[in-house]
Amino acid sequence: MIKDPRINRFRKQLADAQNYEQWKAAALELDYLEGNVEWKEDFTSDLYHYELIYDRLCNLKQYRQQNDFERLKRALREGLHHDLGNMGNPALYTRSRVGTKHLVEEYITQVCESLDYLCDHPVPNFSVHDKLQFFRDTLTSFGRPALLLSGGAGLGMFHFGVIKALWEKGLLPQVIAGSSVGAIIAGILGVHTDAEIPEMLVPENHNLNAWKWRGLFSAIRGDGLMDQNTLKQCLRDNIGEYTFEEAYQRTGRSVNISVSPVQTHQKARLLSGYTSPYLMMWSAALASAAVPGVFPPVTLMKKDLNGNTLPYMPRLKFVDGSVVSDLPVDRLMHLYDVNFTIVSQTNPHVIPFLNAKGQDEKLSLLNLPSHLLKAEVAFHGQGVFDFLRKRVKPELLRQVSGQMYTIMAQRYSGDVTIAPNYSLRHYRHILSSPTPEYVREMILQGEKSTWPKISMIRSHARISKTLERCVRSLKSQSRRAAELKLVSSGTPARH
Repeated sequence: MIKDPRINRFRKQLADAQNYEQWKAAALELDYLEGNVEWKEDFTSDLYHYELIYDRLCNLKQYRQQNDFERLKRALREGLHHDLGNMGNPALYTRSRVGTKHLVEEYITQVCESLDYLCDHPVPNFSVHDKLQFFRDTLTSFGRPALLLSGGAGLGMFHFGVIKALWEKGLLPQVIAGSSVGAIIAGILGVHTDAEIPEMLVPENHNLNAWKWRGLFSAIRGDGLMDQNTLKQCLRDNIGEYTFEEAYQRTGRSVNISVSPVQTHQKARLLSGYTSPYLMMWSAALASAAVPGVFPPVTLMKKDLNGNTLPYMPRLKFVDGSVVSDLPVDRLMHLYDVNFTIVSQTNPHVIPFLNAKGQDEKLSLLNLPSHLLKAEVAFHGQGVFDFLRKRVKPELLRQVSGQMYTIMAQRYSGDVTIAPNYSLRHYRHILSSPTPEYVREMILQGEKSTWPKISMIRSHARISKTLERCVRSLKSQSRRAAELKLVSSGTPARH
């Protein structure tokens, strides 16, 4: 079979794209040339329960056309389940570069249009109060996505590109979690509103002076290889003097930062507006970035009733969050009903264990030797460090063994995992302050790695984002109605 010469041209355009529109245009052409358009139009497939999706779609269309709002509400309330009919199956998003089966896309569109209609239009016997309760309950039942930003030191500038790509397509989750450098970037994002994100993505608008070498003798004394005061000033300049609670009130983003304990009888913590509302966000990011040996442990700081900054539990100190909980998925599920995780993974010790699609390597005949070797190393490594962390006598060795065990025992991928392609030159930037040029390079790399995942993320996240928008809109309507009622009831008293 003769290969169409246009395919190589569009593949080059795909690789050279500088924005999503250029990438998508080339990707759509390739989908057409490679026969993927016909695959998308044919809704039959053994990859998902297409009969179920088709029936639900027909019901929603019928209720909308007949203005049967009671049945429409019931259909949405009882029928909205995450990954209904396995329509989030990753295999549905590997055949085509843009989009998936049209039936899946049409169903999601119909659901979102139905939700928007119920929210934004008068419906008989459906007050604002009842609407708000309906959408809150549905959101709790359906769940929401979360963006998790891993550690990776200077390589974490990649996260900014992931954020940019998701924000531009309206897919940036409201729940953000970060560890180590991911915590720093989560903190920066957490104090910027949507309108301020373009400004946030300009490297020259940030203090990039994060690293200052102190030397080996400083590390031996326990003060770290790097100057922590330099990093602290960088974080305070870039994040500001916000507590978790204040940042949420400003932006509506739920920022979560992982920290690891130094002392025994303590467990890893996920700091957030729920768990630690009065903590200074910059101090949480500083603790999460305190890589043992590179930076000393950190005492967290909080605001008191008068707005003064003072230590939070001075007897406790914390270090790098990625050591114990790089991706705190289980905790996020409990706190926010998270049902779908988008992971931006930049840890250099993790990337080699992810395949080209950014997921944990799947077993196949071709990669069987490599898979077995990695599995053996991981299994025996966990066993050795588990033994040492429980039985070894020197406290320092026990702590190091415990940290190595937790590093090897963690899972480092999500439902969608976005990862960079490292070359040797990237490793020069791990422990050095980034230049604006390097940040821009990593932003573009983050965008390019995210664009192929947009279709899958949209399928998982669009309904949740619609529900969140409806809840915000109805809460605003409810507040305005309460204020008007208060004013009208107070008018006679003033006269």
